[in-house]
Amino acid sequence: MIFKVYYQEDKAFSPQREKTKSLYIEGESDVAVRRLINKNTPYNIELIQLLEGNHLEYEKENADFTLVEFE
Repeated sequence: MIFKVYYQEDKAFSPQREKTKSLYIEGESDVAVRRLINKNTPYNIELIQLLEGNHLEYEKENADFTLVEFE
């Protein structure tokens, strides 16, 4: 499954909408994705959204769609 993750780059600061970024990642569940991101980054995760069907196709066509992979 592919998820879109909205995040802030640093947990030390309170979230601000203007500084929210997003990434796309493949995972088994939103819990697994959260664990993977928390293990590999200092990001403050705001929302993890499952992308499927028309929503996924839209994101692939209209956004900077690149799947992030952690080693």
